[in-house]
Amino acid sequence: MRLKSSLLGVATAAVMLAAVSAPATVSASTALPSTALPPSTALPPSTALPPSGAPSASTAVPTSSPPTGAACNVRYSAYTWDTYLTSSITITNTGATTITAWLLEFPLPAGQQITTGWNAVYSPLSGEVTARGLDDHVIIGPGAAIAIGFVATHTGGTGSPSSFTLNGTPCTLG
Repeated sequence: MRLKSSLLGVATAAVMLAAVSAPATVSASTALPSTALPPSTALPPSTALPPSGAPSASTAVPTSSPPTGAACNVRYSAYTWDTYLTSSITITNTGATTITAWLLEFPLPAGQQITTGWNAVYSPLSGEVTARGLDDHVIIGPGAAIAIGFVATHTGGTGSPSSFTLNGTPCTLG
C-alpha cells in the first residue's frame, strides 16, 4: 500500500509543478479528479491540493476526532506460525455517506501483543486496541473498503477479536 502512497505523492507533485509552470490555465487550488484515485482513497471534490512544501500525507497521523455513527462490516483473518501471527483486517463502509476519518476499536485476545502494523496506528498494543487511520488511509466511500493489519506475538492463543466498532458503532463481522 505504501507504493500507492508514493505514486500519489509523485502525481500530486506533477500536478503542482504544472500549476506553477502554467498559472494561467491551472490554479494551485485545483482538486485532483476523483477518477485519478481508487474509490477507497479518492479525495472529496472540495479538497484542494496541499501547498508547496506541505508535509507528506503518508506519515502524518490525523489529530481530529472522527465522526460518529459509521455503518460497517469487518473481515478479520490471521495466519499463525510459531509464536507470531499476521492479521488482515478489511473495513467496508456499508453506509450511504463517506467516512472521512475513523477509529476502529477491538479487544485483542489475551496473550497477543502487536509488534508492528500497517495503514493504521495501533494503541495500546494489547487488550482493548484502537486503530486510527493514517492521513493517506482514512477516506472510505460508500461501498468501499480499506485494508489494515498487524503482526503480533502470542503465547498460544491465536483467537480472533470478538467484536469491532468503527467510530463507536458496532460493525457486522463477515
